[in-house]
Amino acid sequence: MGGHAGSGGAEVPGQGSPQQEDSGSAFGIGWPYGLAAASLLGAGLLLVLGRRRRAQMWRRAFGHMIVRPEGAAAQAERALRTGADDDAVRLLDLGLRHMSKSMAAGGRAMPTVYGVHLGRGSLDLWIAPADRNPPAPWQAFDDGQVWRLHAEALPALEASDLGDVLAPYPGLVSIGTNDNGRILVDLEAAHGLIALRGPEDTRRAVLSAVALELATNRWSDHMRITLVGFDAELGEGLAEIAPDRVRSVPTLADALPELEHRSEEVRQALAASGVDSVLTGRCRGVFGEAWMPHYLIMADRPMEREADRLVALARTGTRMAAGYLVPGDVQGATWTWDVDAHGRLQAGVLGFDVDAQLVPDDDYRGVFELFRTAARHESVQLPGLAGGEEPPAAQQSSAEVRLLGPIEVQARGPMDESRRELSTELLVYLAAHPEGVHPTVLSGAIWPRGVTSGVRDAAVARVSDWLGPDSRGRPNLYQDERGRIRLGSEVRVDLDVFRWLVWRSVAEPASETAYMAYALDLVRGPLLADRPRGRYAWLADHDLEYEAPARVIDVAHRLVVLRLDEGDPRGAVGAARAGLRLAHEDEGLWRDLLRATHASGDVPQVQVVVDELRARVGRHPMFDRLQPETEALVEELLPDWHHATSR
Repeated sequence: MGGHAGSGGAEVPGQGSPQQEDSGSAFGIGWPYGLAAASLLGAGLLLVLGRRRRAQMWRRAFGHMIVRPEGAAAQAERALRTGADDDAVRLLDLGLRHMSKSMAAGGRAMPTVYGVHLGRGSLDLWIAPADRNPPAPWQAFDDGQVWRLHAEALPALEASDLGDVLAPYPGLVSIGTNDNGRILVDLEAAHGLIALRGPEDTRRAVLSAVALELATNRWSDHMRITLVGFDAELGEGLAEIAPDRVRSVPTLADALPELEHRSEEVRQALAASGVDSVLTGRCRGVFGEAWMPHYLIMADRPMEREADRLVALARTGTRMAAGYLVPGDVQGATWTWDVDAHGRLQAGVLGFDVDAQLVPDDDYRGVFELFRTAARHESVQLPGLAGGEEPPAAQQSSAEVRLLGPIEVQARGPMDESRRELSTELLVYLAAHPEGVHPTVLSGAIWPRGVTSGVRDAAVARVSDWLGPDSRGRPNLYQDERGRIRLGSEVRVDLDVFRWLVWRSVAEPASETAYMAYALDLVRGPLLADRPRGRYAWLADHDLEYEAPARVIDVAHRLVVLRLDEGDPRGAVGAARAGLRLAHEDEGLWRDLLRATHASGDVPQVQVVVDELRARVGRHPMFDRLQPETEALVEELLPDWHHATSR
């Protein structure tokens, strides 16, 4: 079975574009390599983190920004951003749900999936028994042993109505990578206990990675994960991240009654529903709650008496919406995996030999600290503009960098397309650091896995050539007397201009509305939109992503209020929509848009706005639910709404 892994020609997740110009220097000391290499786990954690930060933004006071992570927490987020592959997650999640919907429509049984290979541009399922007739857009290979889905199908999958389709294989979890991509296995397919042998520290890092990915993935629905015997830090930390999924108990004896009760519930549901398997029940949406999985992950080998009881529970011979992963050499285990001190994992009868996905103790501590930061209620005052010194903004420009939307650079010099992504990130980093940066700091930010000074200096020289000279013949990128690399005074950055216009709006109250409108005209879309995967990880410990949205939201809201006071509801609508171009998930601005639209007297247009909001809730992962204030306002403006956006 493992021989099929070479079919995808994959890029190994976590080994992406930030290293392409690296000469092979070692990772920095303390760099959380495990997190950076865990592409699916990283995407799941960042999605949950985004939701937490959205909640923080709800509580943010006007003129403030949310607290950003520091130290180990920031380092953990940088690693997650470097490796996270949201496209792969969406392909896996939507591809499996679409397959389930298609199989149900055709009255066909879902195949047993033993393993999954995620490579560059494709997703492979290893199935049994072989089937040469997968539903489109899946294709069959190797006489039907492999079903493949190409990444080109993703836009069509995203346009499909899959909201009510149960996740068919919630027990899929990454075990590691080989030369061609990422390997996942289905815990439920074991039909029994999975034992993991190896050195304690490495074994623990494997189990921690499995727990983190299961707790935060998008290709599962409701599930229960019981952690047994893990220290309070891991158990409580994971329960804080995913309280609806994770329960931590000290001993197996504490867990067994619930596991046995759940197994009996599934047996009764199979008998009552008339379906032949858990997979069929999920596929057809029959007795949906009955098929929600329960997975057990243990930190220590179970005692003999409890192990016998657990083996008897787990060895069912059929899928029971459950999975059991325990350490040590356990007699009666269905599958036995081995991991060595170097992190190489062999998955026994499955035939997989991979570099294991590992999350060591220090890495998950950084993750937990990151989430604790995202749970803090206090906010930080934005750097003062009113009453202070006039903020710098280029009055004459010979080059321009736009951040308030898709990243755009206007410069005089040439740029090789193969170098553009790296050069653009370097330029954006300098634009975000107007005081200049030391070359060593620049190296750590743009090449977090390490780079030689020669490669770095060549990249800086390319960007300097790209920007060219200013109107007086001076370089637009130079090294100052302190040795810091910085941009010249004629490189205009749209965020600097935005700040300057806001400052002018306060300094000249009579022209406040005009200056704020000019500022919002600079906003073209989400901040730094369309940046490539694996780059810009330095944003995790920089104010840019925290300050810019807060400023835009505040200015848009203030302009809505001013224009409504002036009797200009259409102008208020324009201000709210300008803010939503960058902060499309901010419900305060959606409420502003609803009020302004209602004030215009166009009731049908209010319904249009509500429909926009409902559609966004349905498709945007950050919009898991609406705020009560938003629901109350919609009900006030459209009494017949009846909680249509609740989920």
